[in-house]
Amino acid sequence: MITKDEIQELLHSTETYRVELTTSTGDMDKFQEAICAFANDLPNSRKNGYLILGAYDNGELSGLKVTDDLLKKIAAIRSNGNILPIPVMSVDRFQFPEGDLLVAEVSPSDLPPVRYRGRTFIRIGPRRDIATEAEERILAERRMSFMATFDTMPCLAAKLNDVNTDLLHTKYLIPLLGNELVESDTRPIEEQMAAVGMYDTEHQCPTYAAVVLFGYKPRRFMPGLYVQYVCFKGEDVTSEVENEMQLEGNYCELLPRIESLLELSVIKKKPVFVSILREEMVSNYPYLAIRELLLNACMHRDLQSNTPLRFYEFASHLEILNAGGLYGNARPENFPSVNDYRNPLVASAMKTLGYVNMFNRGVGQVQTDLKENGNQPAEFNVNLITAFKVDVRVSQSYTNNNGGKDGGDIVENVVGKDLNDVEKTSDVVENVVENIENVVENILASISKNSTISTKKLAAMCSLSERQVQRIMTKLKEQCVIRRIGPDKGGHWEIIAPQSLEKDTQEYY
Repeated sequence: MITKDEIQELLHSTETYRVELTTSTGDMDKFQEAICAFANDLPNSRKNGYLILGAYDNGELSGLKVTDDLLKKIAAIRSNGNILPIPVMSVDRFQFPEGDLLVAEVSPSDLPPVRYRGRTFIRIGPRRDIATEAEERILAERRMSFMATFDTMPCLAAKLNDVNTDLLHTKYLIPLLGNELVESDTRPIEEQMAAVGMYDTEHQCPTYAAVVLFGYKPRRFMPGLYVQYVCFKGEDVTSEVENEMQLEGNYCELLPRIESLLELSVIKKKPVFVSILREEMVSNYPYLAIRELLLNACMHRDLQSNTPLRFYEFASHLEILNAGGLYGNARPENFPSVNDYRNPLVASAMKTLGYVNMFNRGVGQVQTDLKENGNQPAEFNVNLITAFKVDVRVSQSYTNNNGGKDGGDIVENVVGKDLNDVEKTSDVVENVVENIENVVENILASISKNSTISTKKLAAMCSLSERQVQRIMTKLKEQCVIRRIGPDKGGHWEIIAPQSLEKDTQEYY
């Protein structure tokens, strides 16, 4: 980070293309445009740029007081998803007798052009502006010279007709750059693709990112680019297979298929009784959490591996095994606080396609969703060298039927016991006992008036579901309060031992 003495020099420096001074603290568009422009470094000086809050254009301090909230607000620009690829920047506060300065130091990007909400900003001397086609081409060519990740390399075996350019145009270029800009671009499609890292003009072929995202048959060039889903009846891979499928295609096709698989086959819901009068739907896994884990696996996978993304469903847990361990700055001791991108171009494209919302927040949100659904935290095995493994256990609420607190248990506590015993039962019973007494009394009164009354009519009378009434009737029969004479159709009810469930509401509240 820059020092105090260096800041004082910059305040009066002639290197205006590296410095933007402002007294504003709330113009977030202005700040993000400036950071984007510094990251693009059109002059190719390879020098850091500085956004300095709290100084006038002549270098004098405005007397600003930099608060912690303001620091957090500016620092959040880095990862809010508006500037892509993510800029390398740091933020700090410097105190002087005349006032404070907030300094955002931005490093030149190795993956230009950097865009703020689809637009490329650059510095032209002391001011910033939107890049022209020629200037953006310069940045795109510079990007190619810095390319080090596999997704940005040319796919030499592929040709332009191996990529669905119509899909790329409608799904990617228009959302990224805006319809007006794309429609006014008269350049050949190869140059348009090159400007966003999807085409290598030197080798006259698409990049691997273009094939992954929009290719007609991407497995011709990357054999391991598919998802292998297997559902086992038991707890390990030696158990009987219940379902199996193979999902493949470019990411515009594959990612929706993954979502459909989750919705139709993996995520299951069922009603669980919270009380005799209420039930709620619980799911075995939270959809958004599992979706996030699978999309992250697609985004971070090693595209050069021939191993598919393995998604296995067992009786009590899910397992996701992905080719490619932790990458770059991410290590076992700092995961998940620190993240890095094996496929930065694919990652930024997935953001544009709407599959990634914010970077480096997914794991925390997954754990939150799992906790709220009654699942244990996801277990990440980050010590594998060539793979990344995640295990998710099924929700206890789903498997335990909400801990066994169902309507039958509550009825059993009310019918056949005196009120003092009921008073000692669980909190769930205490909250609903008065309503249950009313229901039981109404059912018995209705049977005494009409011994052939149907369960459907009893349910309507009590404002319950037929299923809930059936559970109450079953418990009443078990307690020898009522019995059924004859078949379900044509028979009738008989009250054996009428219960007097007198209420004293003060005892329960």
